[in-house]
Amino acid sequence: MSFSVRFLVTCFSLLTGFVFCASSFAQTIPDASEVRLERVAGGFTRPLYVTHAGDGSGRLFVVEQAGRIWIIQDGRILNEPFLDIGGWLPWEVHSSGFTERGLLGLAFHPQYAENGYFFLHYNDDQGDTVLARFRVSAEDANRADLLSAQTILTVVQPFANHQGGTVAFGPDGQLYLGLGDGGSAGDPWGHGQRPNTLLGTILRLEVGVGRSADYAIPPDNPFVGRADAAAEVWVYGLRNPWRFSFDRETGDLFIGDVGQNQWEEISLQPAGSGGGENYGWNAYEGFARYAGGLPFAETVAPIAVYPHRLGNSVTGGYVYRGESLPGLYSAYVFGDFGSGRIWTLQPTAAGNWWMNEFMRTTHAISSFGEDERGELYLLDYADGSLWQFVPR
Repeated sequence: MSFSVRFLVTCFSLLTGFVFCASSFAQTIPDASEVRLERVAGGFTRPLYVTHAGDGSGRLFVVEQAGRIWIIQDGRILNEPFLDIGGWLPWEVHSSGFTERGLLGLAFHPQYAENGYFFLHYNDDQGDTVLARFRVSAEDANRADLLSAQTILTVVQPFANHQGGTVAFGPDGQLYLGLGDGGSAGDPWGHGQRPNTLLGTILRLEVGVGRSADYAIPPDNPFVGRADAAAEVWVYGLRNPWRFSFDRETGDLFIGDVGQNQWEEISLQPAGSGGGENYGWNAYEGFARYAGGLPFAETVAPIAVYPHRLGNSVTGGYVYRGESLPGLYSAYVFGDFGSGRIWTLQPTAAGNWWMNEFMRTTHAISSFGEDERGELYLLDYADGSLWQFVPR
């Protein structure tokens, strides 16, 4: 793997509207000429997520927006879906038009190999968000038991867009759920700056695997005991967090937050944070003032932004921790749904972040994903294909 050395340019949009750019020397960055995308499988319909069960099986699970989850085993898509809840979802997920609703997220319990539990994030037939717990079939490891479904949480959605999508277990064993600001445009109800609502947030929940599907509030959540905020909320000030992930080595939380009119952004919560961060929406879009009314110093600024001339819908990714691409190791990889661009982010000695355009593709990048070994994948929403980052 070869490398290049470049300079970091970090731009801050000041309250005056001017842009200030400061340069500092950056570490070596991955050379994209040594990496290619290899097609793994195709034929999916509007795929939105790919993940693994962490059970040693090596299987990949591909989530389709219309309610199906398919298994790839030994390089082959199994004939029958792992799960199909299409009849539980809004009607528009089965039409030809674009929608932000549907089956959006999947998370396997950290002890899935022992208990068989997994969790889904989807919209019900009324369009509201549902977090539900399921169990794998006792007779077939490649089929889910639909009769095991138990609703854990329902959140009313006022509009059809900005649904969030990710559900994931953190390194602390708690379940994290990302929710958008409720939709429309500009956050008309001000959910982003109201931590007493569950919208515009990432929630942190303690979920059981016994007979009850109730959730508990982790006692160290940041807003426990406060009357002005919901105890489920971990962080707030988000517009539409489309894919967040934990670095499997450090525990850092990276959040891709879709912008409004000008800026797409990546935010970071370092491991060990006590939560409660306000990421600024809708007072700010990236570094730029949007609705205002809040000092910039009271928010957590993104670690990277890009303007809409480079893309219009960020897709959060992963810090690469696999073995096949050593030059990419420890870089955060993310992309844009609209433009197909892929970037890497790396910290610098000065405490800034170096954002490098890594690769240009023609893919409609709906999600990145990891397998059990930490190797990296990409889903193309438009042509229904799954691709893996491999050495050239």
